[in-house]
Amino acid sequence: MNLPNKLTIARIILAPVFMIFILTNNTYSHYFATFIFIVASLTDLYDGYLARKTGVITGFGKFMDPLADKILVFTAFVSFVALGYVKTWMILVMILRDFLMTGLRSLAAYKGVVIMPSLLAQWKTGSQMTVIIIILLYINLKSTLLPLGYNWSIFTTHSALRAFDVMVFVPMLLSVVTGLDYLVKNAFVLKGVLK
Repeated sequence: MNLPNKLTIARIILAPVFMIFILTNNTYSHYFATFIFIVASLTDLYDGYLARKTGVITGFGKFMDPLADKILVFTAFVSFVALGYVKTWMILVMILRDFLMTGLRSLAAYKGVVIMPSLLAQWKTGSQMTVIIIILLYINLKSTLLPLGYNWSIFTTHSALRAFDVMVFVPMLLSVVTGLDYLVKNAFVLKGVLK
């Protein structure tokens, strides 16, 4: 169990801690949830850097690192659904895609094939992280400024929610496109299992 893999496990552990604090209706808990998410995201960057630098890239890391990312991202999105900031169906599409891709990766690993993330899939992950950070900033601003009497329309109307719908649609669309791309490029894995 090397340091990069420990950081990956730490990211998985931090995900439910983030959810507890973001769902707590308290300004300070929202700040802490944002801090946890940032720390967890940084562990993703750092464990990958460490693994490449020290040459300790393991099968566990190749499989668990993207899975830890998915757990963190979807914990955030499910929390936002619970808070009413994003549409359930959009998040379900992304979860279903990643569930299918995890299954495909597992089948490929069983056959000795490693499916690496494509550039477009990395953009998808980047767009998901960007949307999450924007929504977290909004939640923090709202929980800080509303009690101080700043009843801005962005806090009291549905304009922000409409903007979030558009923002979430981008990673959802990328999820569908990259999912189809993976299926087409790795059809031989599925054919090998069905024989």
